[in-house]
Amino acid sequence: MAEEWLERLRPILERLPEVEVPRQHVPFNTKLFKYTAIPLIIYYILCEIPLYGLSPQAVDYFANLRAVIAGSFGSIVTLGIGPIVTASIVLQLLVGGDLLKLDLTDPDDRRLFQGLQKLLAIALCFFEGAMMVFGGATPPAQPSPLLDLLLILQLAAGGIMIIYLDEVVTKWGIGSGVGLFIVANVASQILVGAFNPLPSPQQPGRPAGAVWAFLYTAMQGMPDWTLLAPVLGALATFLVVLYVEGIRVEIPIAFAGIRGARGRFPVRLLYTSNIPVILASALFMNIRLWALALQRAGIPILGKFNAKGQPISGLVYYLSPPNSIIKTISDPVQALVYFVSMTVTATFFSILWVELTGMGPKDIAKHLHQAGLHIPGFRRDIRVLEKRLERYIYPLAVMGGAFVGMLAAGADLVGALGGGTGVLLTVSILYNMYEEIKRERIMEAHPVVRKFLERTLR
Repeated sequence: MAEEWLERLRPILERLPEVEVPRQHVPFNTKLFKYTAIPLIIYYILCEIPLYGLSPQAVDYFANLRAVIAGSFGSIVTLGIGPIVTASIVLQLLVGGDLLKLDLTDPDDRRLFQGLQKLLAIALCFFEGAMMVFGGATPPAQPSPLLDLLLILQLAAGGIMIIYLDEVVTKWGIGSGVGLFIVANVASQILVGAFNPLPSPQQPGRPAGAVWAFLYTAMQGMPDWTLLAPVLGALATFLVVLYVEGIRVEIPIAFAGIRGARGRFPVRLLYTSNIPVILASALFMNIRLWALALQRAGIPILGKFNAKGQPISGLVYYLSPPNSIIKTISDPVQALVYFVSMTVTATFFSILWVELTGMGPKDIAKHLHQAGLHIPGFRRDIRVLEKRLERYIYPLAVMGGAFVGMLAAGADLVGALGGGTGVLLTVSILYNMYEEIKRERIMEAHPVVRKFLERTLR
């Protein structure tokens, strides 16, 4: 049945516009300034284009998750990267559960998978746009079917532009568009939240930025130390993630083709990087979206929201980050449930990601064996290699997923600027971009190394 649908969709996938993969080496400066910086500038411009016909009373029901979504509420990129992440989750589950018979090591199947992911993401742009409008998250200025349709089309258009910007950065630039937009969104939130000198809307006589607000209260003789909690929380998360990114287990390996040639295969503590937190946050975002739609339909089985867009009861309330140390203290049960939920969900997604994306011991052992590598002191048998890798990969996947879940949730409990999850993702993404830039610089300086790596990756 699934194969029949794939064959029916194949003509559509072949006609989908796509960004071509570069056929030759792209210089580092071109990657950085043309295919990374320009899409970033376009993203910032899109964040400033407002939705035509949106009600002035519209409330951001996803404010707590805005850093992860990488969208700007009220603009045409309100959906952010939500459709891309949701499409990735759905297809990974279908392929991992053998509901879609695709071999992602086969180039043709991999292209088909990428086409399906793009098609599903585009469809989700329209679906999530409709959910946002009809669920009341982006209500029209006045009741009108035409305005409803116009808002949906604007939201979908913004989401589709994000999809193609992500494709440009991923194929031609440095890192991925999804990561770049998350970093851009979180960085702006941190800078504005910490150093905004303009008066606070809630307290007009005091600066809105946390640092200036603390200095203001100190000059008044009553320093409010809770104002620094978000800044310190963001800084602590930044330093912890930066330290943990360097922790790894190094498995000794030897090359069978060259006598005495030995090296080490590194397995990082954060084996699945920030992926578990992104997936967990996307899941919580979709639960919130459905809760909002069900409340609008008069059946709030997932929880309720108040007039300010904040969850006040039900499952959606307990899966929402407190984002304030005061709220954490006032409702410790909600804080504990959120902390445990984020930790367990991130751990689950970490294990699932290892199984579904070829990062498991069996797949890694197969690649190492094909490259002529083995563990010194053991028989040159792929089964021995696989068993040795099992001792490290699964425990590190569990520990890494639990760690990033606890760290993100803990930062959310103290209200870290940019959100605990946002800061965690930002540091991990920047660290990975830094490593990619180092590789690019090495290949730029040593063309022989570049040609060798290109042949190997091919």
